[in-house]
Amino acid sequence: MKPSSSVFVLAALALAGMACATNPVTGGKEFSLMSEAQEIQLGQQSDPEVRKEMGVYDDPALQQYVQDVGMRLARVSQRPDLPWHFAVVDVPAVNAFALPGGYIYITRGLLAHLDTEAELAGVLGHEIGHVTARHSARAYTRSASVGIGAAVTSIFFPAAEPFAAAAQTGLGVLFLKYDRNQEVQSDRLGAEYVAQVGWAPSGMSDVLATLGRVSAATDRRGVPNWLSTHPQPEDRVVKVAETVRTLEAARAVSEWTVNRDAYRQRLNGLVFGDNPREGIVRGREFIHPDLRFRVRFPDGWTIENGKQRVTASPPGVDDAVLVLEVVAQPAGSTLEAVAMTAMSKAGCTLLRGETTRVNGLPAYRGLYEGQAQDRSIARIEAAFIGHARQVYFLAGMVSRSKYTQFQAAFDDSLRSFSPISAEDASRIKPNRIGFMTVRSGDTWQGIAGRTGGLIHALELAVLNGYAGNSEPPAGQRIKVVIAGE
Repeated sequence: MKPSSSVFVLAALALAGMACATNPVTGGKEFSLMSEAQEIQLGQQSDPEVRKEMGVYDDPALQQYVQDVGMRLARVSQRPDLPWHFAVVDVPAVNAFALPGGYIYITRGLLAHLDTEAELAGVLGHEIGHVTARHSARAYTRSASVGIGAAVTSIFFPAAEPFAAAAQTGLGVLFLKYDRNQEVQSDRLGAEYVAQVGWAPSGMSDVLATLGRVSAATDRRGVPNWLSTHPQPEDRVVKVAETVRTLEAARAVSEWTVNRDAYRQRLNGLVFGDNPREGIVRGREFIHPDLRFRVRFPDGWTIENGKQRVTASPPGVDDAVLVLEVVAQPAGSTLEAVAMTAMSKAGCTLLRGETTRVNGLPAYRGLYEGQAQDRSIARIEAAFIGHARQVYFLAGMVSRSKYTQFQAAFDDSLRSFSPISAEDASRIKPNRIGFMTVRSGDTWQGIAGRTGGLIHALELAVLNGYAGNSEPPAGQRIKVVIAGE
């Protein structure tokens, strides 16, 4: 397998740019593999890949708002002359990240969980801090040394391309962890930038508190996000508190800008959760209106809608999973031939198989065995289904000893793959952020149910900056999730 182009670029930079440089934040000398020009070059090269992979949220006014907030902070940083760029990416995960050279991204998922403009400034200031202190450049350099982008990992089988859990492209660097000292430094820098512009520095503390609540309520088996790439925020709240107190002492409370109402107006109508153009999870179903199909997964399983594949896993079981993804079909090949090629490449042995139909669609179904990553034997109940000039691989995988326990659930899901009409597809709209006023006696559970049960009560509380065991304050206007229309 060829190393990614980003690895070659970094190798060249290492040879060309090895030198001591002055850190823009500390003023101290440090060994550096990249000049500022090379940082900018890396950011410019990676930005199109980020935008293609994650998508840019389609709201020009919101994009300009985030760009304006970011630029106000960047101008007071130690590196105001970098070609700063700020973008909202169309991703539901709670995330923000930086590329070398001044490229900052925040997901709509994180925007939804913030409550004020000061908090938004805190997030952007934190990421600006990673760039100004050259943390992102050093993380990128470390990634080159271990060959990020040179390998594909899999769910069960080390060499199984069809079952890859995550193809580690050059974007893998975005999800490398910063060390705790770098995080604390960026928290401090972010608070300082925020205060210099006039936003309340407590916005940084509020962001970290919110992330702590999200952390407690989140199953982290899904897409890499802020919580998996940044050390836990609880102790960082304490560490940044002294910086915040010192900054706050410089002005009267009334002189700090928070802009809660203005920020929340920006959130009204924001897409929340999956975007239908990449498929959506509705209850136990995954529905893709653009590709015109639906699949039903077992009740109670956790469904993860990734960029390349959809996975579903049962609670409390680590060695069982259902996977849905597209596989290549060479011109003129049958579904049986596609299955044979894919499963042989995965090192799997066919136990039985047949050409059949699934809800009117041509399909090849087979039962296979293969070696799992822990060298135990796994069983795979797989269907290769032809639909709208694509071949979909839908398979349940589990250790051989548990196969009978999951056989019925796998079979039910494999039989559930079905096309949807253009009319039905046109009716599927994304869920969005809306607002309502809390009534006396309301609970998070009651509000969640009254608004359609689209998110759980705990998630609703966290979305509004409250702990799950709290009560919503009567008379307050809160964020809710409303069904798409």
